[in-house]
Amino acid sequence: MLIAIGSDHTGIHYKYAINNFLIEQGYKIKDFGFSENNGKRVDYPDFIHPTAKFVNQGKANFGIIICGSGNGAAMTANKYNKIRAALVWNKEIAILARKHNNANVISFPARFINKSEIIEIVEIFLKTNFEGGRHKRRIEKIPKILSSSAG
Repeated sequence: MLIAIGSDHTGIHYKYAINNFLIEQGYKIKDFGFSENNGKRVDYPDFIHPTAKFVNQGKANFGIIICGSGNGAAMTANKYNKIRAALVWNKEIAILARKHNNANVISFPARFINKSEIIEIVEIFLKTNFEGGRHKRRIEKIPKILSSSAG
């Protein structure tokens, strides 16, 4: 299984911890994240767009994205038609994001989570299956409305 990962400067330490965990678990990784650890600040869309695009094109099974609040990263990723990015900060949200929303990208808020939590949540997210059924019908109603057809 291939996991794409992208982060800005606030998520760099988490990105490395997640990468190490995933490699230990036998996953393959495509890392689009910021990689310098010199205090430089960067713009999260520069790292989230390539991550989301890679997942959207079916080149990765899942994506993991990280920014300060997790919101900007999720908003950026959700611009892609096949992406269902969920902002996740605890185990219960991770489970529901997969079971009910079939999320294929998980977005973390680097400023509001710690390393031990994030690793546990990644593991739960990747091992939880989509329930389908009524949830499938609901997510089929999510795709974007084209601006020319919006009222």
